[in-house]
Amino acid sequence: MNQQIEAAIAAGIYEVGVETLRAERFNIESCESVYTHTQTGSVTNYLKIERVQKNNIRTAIEMLEFATQYQGRLVVNTKSGHAGVSIPTHSLFDADGGVVPRVLLVRPQKETRIPVKDLESSTWKAVCVDAFIAAWSIEVDALPKFTTDYLHLVTGILLPIWKILPQHNSRVFRLQTSDGQKILGRVVNGNDIKSVAEQLGLKDKLLSPQELVSLVLNEGYSQQLPGGVTLRRSYIATEPRIELVNAISLAERLLAVGCFTEIINWQKRLFIPVSDKAPAILAAVIEILG
Repeated sequence: MNQQIEAAIAAGIYEVGVETLRAERFNIESCESVYTHTQTGSVTNYLKIERVQKNNIRTAIEMLEFATQYQGRLVVNTKSGHAGVSIPTHSLFDADGGVVPRVLLVRPQKETRIPVKDLESSTWKAVCVDAFIAAWSIEVDALPKFTTDYLHLVTGILLPIWKILPQHNSRVFRLQTSDGQKILGRVVNGNDIKSVAEQLGLKDKLLSPQELVSLVLNEGYSQQLPGGVTLRRSYIATEPRIELVNAISLAERLLAVGCFTEIINWQKRLFIPVSDKAPAILAAVIEILG
């Protein structure tokens, strides 16, 4: 059951009914009418909503207590210097019916379930308490106190345009904006935003660099950029990266605006740093690709 639920959540098809969202604040960034019912005058709107959430970041001392409570191991990535706590979690079954033991790797802002053998063969290594406290504290001190991302919702009368909306995901969100507006709408996931916007006649709708960074890291969104370059999420030693594929020929110019390269399996690859500077760097990259 856990394996099926986890797979459905990862695929974005896990249905939990109407979800009530809460955050520090919701602001409507844009609202566009995309359909009007001729007989009733009811309107369908496409909303882009800015969501600001306070980051729930645990201190190193809290994580030591957490590790003790759940029989966890203190680990540090020898390559990135990041810290984490690995605790036992439910296993998976492989295609042959064999059991795949896994651990839950808890990081300052995310949790990832990975096979035990993958963790043991990675650059994550067990460390002493002092080393863990130092690494964890350095990382959390550099994290922003708030995170901003965006929601795309279709609200109002939906039945006439239902076939236009993605059929693989029909999550419905309820929220209240900072100015008191109550909104109930069907969410449009990152990978579907472009196609849905075009079908609704919003062909000029573009995702901002900040929104692109958020979608790439949090939803695995990928996008074709000018010049045949692909923006995508890649995992290197279980850490998410923002990768620019087929952009090595422009490496010198892209390095100048903040990108970096790394040789992995004898192949040079190009990345945008995962930091608060990522949106500005991506904007510069897009301008260079033109």
